[in-house]
Amino acid sequence: MLSSGCLEQHLTRRSGIKLAFSAVIAQFARASETDLTSRIPPRLPNALTGSQFVEFVAGMDRKERERAILDQLVQGNLPQFLTKLVPVELKSRTATAKIFVMPEYLAIGSDQDFLRVPMNLHTAVSIADRWGFVLPTRKMVDAIYDQCAFRFIPQPLPAGPQMTSTAYYRMHNTLIGEQARARNFPAGVLVAGHKKDVVLSHRLTRIPGRIAIYGWHRAPGMPIQPLSTVHGAGYADYSHGIRLVGAQAFVGGRMRPVREILENSALAMALSDEGAIPVSSIFASA
Repeated sequence: MLSSGCLEQHLTRRSGIKLAFSAVIAQFARASETDLTSRIPPRLPNALTGSQFVEFVAGMDRKERERAILDQLVQGNLPQFLTKLVPVELKSRTATAKIFVMPEYLAIGSDQDFLRVPMNLHTAVSIADRWGFVLPTRKMVDAIYDQCAFRFIPQPLPAGPQMTSTAYYRMHNTLIGEQARARNFPAGVLVAGHKKDVVLSHRLTRIPGRIAIYGWHRAPGMPIQPLSTVHGAGYADYSHGIRLVGAQAFVGGRMRPVREILENSALAMALSDEGAIPVSSIFASA
């Protein structure tokens, strides 16, 4: 039997139907993508909206708020458009990969009323692991920004202790929503530029107990936030976003686990500009 690579060459030489072959591959990838969201529970009809959730957690301290965030997401209280993953292509010198990502940052609420909700590494890893997702790498964040349908203009708020407050979470979310409406950004398309990403990084193995953040691009190759591990794993502020990445990537003609790719020194450069990243160890220690 021909491998997918050999089959493509064969079909191109013999019949000139390379486009047809590509369509078959794309159809297979879309079918596999559907499986990537199967562990996300359906949102309940009476679930809190984003506005209601803000009121619910307004008087909570940071630890209580993190527990409330996790509880809502475990119940499937997220906009349904987030479950429609978007393909993003990455390339290295030796391979081309396709990952499948949520079109927006993780949020609580309905499609019409939602809060893009920052969270610390413990909460982010817990929900990603439960749903069968991973966090992005720096290379993935760059690719998402380069290939997104719409780019936000970053809107930083004044720095200070209030950065971790629920009031700042709501204020920044409101600014993003106003910009999206003013610029006619439809829900469900791939967008970027409005938050820093919580990312996977090899640095997390050298400096345990930290959270890695990166991004908030002003333009391609121009992130406001270089890769940083200055904060502890329990830290979250208004500028952080959680972009979940499906646990399988399309590489070498087949779907393979993202963790397997990132932990393999021969394959990792397709998805990471830091080389291999021990994702399982990072998740286990978070």
